[in-house]
Amino acid sequence: NIAENLAPELADQSIKIYSSDLKRAAQTAAPLAEKLGVEIEYRQELRERNLGEAVGKSVEWLRAHMVPEPTIDSRMFPGSHSRREVWQRLDPFCQEVQGRPEDTVVLVSHGETLGMWNFLWLQLEPAAMERVLMWGKAGGVSCFEIEPDGRRKISRMGDLSYIRPPAES
Repeated sequence: NIAENLAPELADQSIKIYSSDLKRAAQTAAPLAEKLGVEIEYRQELRERNLGEAVGKSVEWLRAHMVPEPTIDSRMFPGSHSRREVWQRLDPFCQEVQGRPEDTVVLVSHGETLGMWNFLWLQLEPAAMERVLMWGKAGGVSCFEIEPDGRRKISRMGDLSYIRPPAES
């Protein structure tokens, strides 16, 4: 549904699609890439945060065993990445994307990683993540723009209307 609803909006633009190389994101990106006739570039930078010993465990196990994260350098589980480590992985990629020549760049990733993208886009300091929470929604579409004067704008955030079945013609 996302591809069916979003592709017409992007039809007359040059497009670059990046996706996390993890299966769920790749499966989400594939129908849009096919409709637009563009290749997907899979990037590890767009992966979700590695949760160490919690990987492969149930959500119930995760909730019962996670450790509070008072700072962006805290770890939810032994062996997990901190939020700062994900930030550091994503920041150079954000800079790279801003230099792309295409009209539109599509990113397909995971909730927390997309939330960090918002902080990076708005040029907030990493410590802002200790005071503010932003999360991407499954199936949500967000739009990021740079105004002619250089100011950054999020014109749409987590819009779930794209997951609805397309309107019939």
